[in-house]
Amino acid sequence: MAPPKVANPRSSARYYRDNPDARASKAKTDTKVNARPEQRAKRSELATARRERGLMGKGGPDLSHTKEGTLVRENPSTNRARNRGLK
Repeated sequence: MAPPKVANPRSSARYYRDNPDARASKAKTDTKVNARPEQRAKRSELATARRERGLMGKGGPDLSHTKEGTLVRENPSTNRARNRGLK
């Protein structure tokens, strides 16, 4: 069963909800990006850290890499929105 739709989604969520072709294209690109070895290693590192901190599988904050290389808790919206205009 799919999760319920959010009452007031952010702009990108609204765009992909209304444009199924763009959503399919994004899913295809995301699949390629997430299959890269460096991305898999990063995801594995974050998952291990989330498990150690008791956050895994519970939603809540993301773990974000700092410039010093440490991991800190951060709001998922803030973490995932960073540097979007630079890509």
